[in-house]
Formats: sequence, C-alpha cells, structure tokens
Amino acid sequence: MAEHADVIVVGGGPAGASTAHYLAQNGVDVLVLEKATFPRDKICGDGLTPRAVGELIRMGISLKEEDGWVRNHGIRAYGAGHEIEVPWPELASQPNWGSANRRTDFDELLIRHAVKSGARLREGVTVTGPIIHEKSGRVVGVTARSTRDRNEEMSFSARFVVDAGGVSARLSTAVGREKAQDRPMGVAVRTYFESPLSQTDMMESWLELWAGKPNESEQLPGYAWAFAVGDGLVNVGLGSLSSTATPSGVDHRKVLQAWLANTPPEWELNETTQRGPIRGAALPMAFNRKPHYENGLALVGDAGGMVSPFNGEGIAYALASGRLLADFIGQALLRPTLGQQDRAMAQYPEELRLELGGYYTLGRIFAALIERPEIMHICVKYGLPRPTLMTLVMKLLSDAYDRRGGDWMDRLITSLTKVVPKA
Repeated sequence: MAEHADVIVVGGGPAGASTAHYLAQNGVDVLVLEKATFPRDKICGDGLTPRAVGELIRMGISLKEEDGWVRNHGIRAYGAGHEIEVPWPELASQPNWGSANRRTDFDELLIRHAVKSGARLREGVTVTGPIIHEKSGRVVGVTARSTRDRNEEMSFSARFVVDAGGVSARLSTAVGREKAQDRPMGVAVRTYFESPLSQTDMMESWLELWAGKPNESEQLPGYAWAFAVGDGLVNVGLGSLSSTATPSGVDHRKVLQAWLANTPPEWELNETTQRGPIRGAALPMAFNRKPHYENGLALVGDAGGMVSPFNGEGIAYALASGRLLADFIGQALLRPTLGQQDRAMAQYPEELRLELGGYYTLGRIFAALIERPEIMHICVKYGLPRPTLMTLVMKLLSDAYDRRGGDWMDRLITSLTKVVPKA
C-alpha cells in the first residue's frame, strides 16, 4: 500500500522547504522526502543576497542578528590593483542588506519552518524512481527505500510530484528530462577559516582568478569570495564559470589553494586557521533542465537549473520557484479534471520564463564574454575604478534591481531583459 499525499516533494533543501511551506499554508497535504537526516551540510557559498533575504521575509523567517544571522551591507571588490566598495542599493522590492547563515543551520531552519506550517517530513528516505501511470505517462508517485536499510522499500502516491533534488535531479532524469549542454555550468569550492575578516560587514570579492601563479597563467572566468558567517568564521571560496556544460578540466581546489597562498598574511587564511576541508559542487544555470512542469512532475531550484550565470546565486531562485509553484499547485488542486489541472500548471513554467528568462539570457551572454581571458582582464582593469559603472554592474550581477519603476539603472536592466529572447 502506497502512502498518499496531495503533493510529494523530493528533497528538503531551500527549494523543497519553500514549496512545502507555501503549500502547507494553503491547507495542502504535502509530504517532503529527504534522503539525509537534519542537520546536514550542503556545499554552498552560504551568502544570501538581498533578493534571497526578501524571499525569507516573505516566508516569515526571523533574521534577527541575535538569532545567528550575520548581515552584510554590500560588496568590496578587488582586481587589477583596484579596490571599490559598492553598498547594496535602496530598492522598493528588496531590503538593502544581505545576510549569511551556514547551510547546516539554514536548511534545517527552513524545513522545520515548513513543518510548523503543516508540512509532513520523512527523513532518511532515498527516492529511487518515479511511479508512472502506464496509459497516460503521468508521474503519480515515487518509489523509495530507507537510507539506512536498503532492503526497506516504500512507495508514495500523489496528485503532483516535485523534484527538489538539486543539481543531480535524479527524478527528472529518470523521466527523460536531461540537462541542456548549451547552458552555462558553474563550479564552486569553499571552506571555512577563523579569520579577522569575520569582523567585516561587507562581502569581499576578488575578480581575478588564475589557473596557477597570478599574472603567469591563464585568467579564469569567475571570482573568489570571503564573508562572515558567525562565530568568528568566514566562508572562503571561489566560483568558476563555463558557458556550456562541457567540463573545463580545471582543478578548482588547487586554484583555491593557490589563491589562498597569495592573500595578505593579516587575513590569517592558512592551514592552522582552516576549519573543515575544501569541498565543491556543480551549479546548474539558466534553466538548463526543462520542462519545469509536465505530466504531474514539477521542477524547482537547482533541479530546474535555476542558478544565475552572473554570480552563481541559487538560493533566492530556489525559494522563489517554490513560492510560485505552490501557488499554481494550489490552483490546480481545485480543478476537477486532469486537463484543467494541467492548464493551471502550465502557467508555472510560463511565469518562470517571464520572471527570469530574459535575465538568464543576459547571463548566458555574460558567461560567453568573460570566458575569454582578454575580455575579463579589460573589464576588471578599466571597469573597477568607475563607481557609477560598478554600481550598475553590481545591480545586474546580483539581481538587485526593481523590475517595476526604480532608477535609470533599474529601468535599463529591465529593458535589456525584455529585448533579448527569454531562456
């Protein structure tokens, strides 16, 4: 006998927790299946842009500093001998500050928040595949097994299934939704240090990455970062970008180690202050897996390639996609026939396309440009010393602009997203 829910969410990360929270708030019986047991770690920069903070505020998450949230007020960028501070902009649609919280704590906080809203959570359950209705081809549930006991098998049925399983998107792959090879793919590696940089209230960003020794090797498309996450720790890492899904062959751990060796001694980023290993993860970008809904199966977050090609940000879009999807599922569940339900659900990928399609297309153009070392060098050398230009660039790269109204920079970015084809 299969356990039943109106909606099954596979994966308890930010996308899954957001989906479950909003569905449960609307009285939907939603069951989250998570293969790990909370608390559990995920490879991530841990940083939250103002757009991500805005999504958390919508969810009703408290972000008080006394509860462990570390605020930051902008970006301090370095490159080609220049340094500039760019504060987060004053916007109508987002707060003017970012935050940070280690994923070990952050993910558990989100999923417990969803449970408080009424979602059901089953931890230690590994989903093994979809259950597909033979005649219609519709996904009507999932098979699973206990993560601890591989012989303990289970099945779950639902009216809708949500793949929130991250970059691997195993459930989507099982029904034939392969990633598009022509979309950008990022790689991020990170670790933690006890460092005086933990006292900074800015997100530190270095815009020059080298495959080997600085100025003696190839410059890589991407950036390094360091920012406070609380308890005297800083998250330190780097992200590198490829305009396609073809592996670059770069050893990113070695690149990070080489970069760390050239940081100022007063930052104390060395072996004695390092707390934890260097770990890495892939970043699926620009809607690299589609369709985002078909035959009862919806995709959210990284499973649907919802990572920005501009900066590797994924959490904001994971949270937003869960919010949007929950709204359309709530509408669909009130329709009497499958045809009517699917018509309601067809609006979910269309809403994603309208909201992010143009922005992600600009990101794909950006990825193709900075992949050329000579262009990356020119941009850093001549762009960084110009405050107005860097404010515009920061708004674009961090998705920190008002889509309706705003200043001339916001209107320019919005116009650009409208004139390019939508991803």
